Amino acid sequence: MGDPGSPRLPAGAPVPRPVERGDRVDPDARPRPVLLELLGLWLVTLLLIRGVVAVSDLGLPDWVLAAVPLLFIYAPVLLCRLRGVDSWSYRLSIPAFRDLRAWKEALVLAGGLSLLVAMPFVVGYHVYQTRLFGAAPGHGLPQDLLVLVAYQLFFVAIPEEFFYRGYFQTRLNEVFPRRWLIFGVPMGWGAVIAGLFFAFGHSVVSLQWWHFATFFPGMAFAWLRERSGGVVAGALFHAACNIGVTLLDSYYGLR
Repeated sequence: MGDPGSPRLPAGAPVPRPVERGDRVDPDARPRPVLLELLGLWLVTLLLIRGVVAVSDLGLPDWVLAAVPLLFIYAPVLLCRLRGVDSWSYRLSIPAFRDLRAWKEALVLAGGLSLLVAMPFVVGYHVYQTRLFGAAPGHGLPQDLLVLVAYQLFFVAIPEEFFYRGYFQTRLNEVFPRRWLIFGVPMGWGAVIAGLFFAFGHSVVSLQWWHFATFFPGMAFAWLRERSGGVVAGALFHAACNIGVTLLDSYYGLR
């Protein structure tokens, strides 16, 4: 028999997750040391990634680029070990593939947000490309769509969400309280600062003028992290955004 004093959840109700790091401010943590810690992790990881990309451009096999997602995933894990803390307490993981409930919840969140923003983004993209740059639709879609999906999800989105939202945002939540309620989800300066690291991190690896704009979808990824407590929902939406832009770029003849 269960504990008669414990509350009973309605059938089908989500099970509350345990309180972990970043769910509340750590009274022993201070903003300046945490920001310096993250700045160091950010610079070292991204300069190593830049080096990997530069080496791959010398004609080495493509498998060399596998070091990129490994760096995003294992750099914060190594830092946690050096700090003497358990990286699992930052929820730096993805659910097992047999955990259908967790994947379904992530898919529902990411899919719902994708449907919400898809039409306005496509219309805005069309106006932007046709009116400002004279691009015309009708150039076809890229080949190997399954490879594109797998690449964007497992090579790009999950590692980046693991790094920026999984560790950076959660670590920042330990020193910056989440005072804002955004569509029922508490958020704070941790999400904003992690989003800035995310946006300008692209330029450390390869400078492009438009990289600052990745801050804005980064805020949606941050919201999904806080809403779900994991990295999968944000990674699915992150991958959907990248895949959508790739398809549109190809259809408008930009790739």
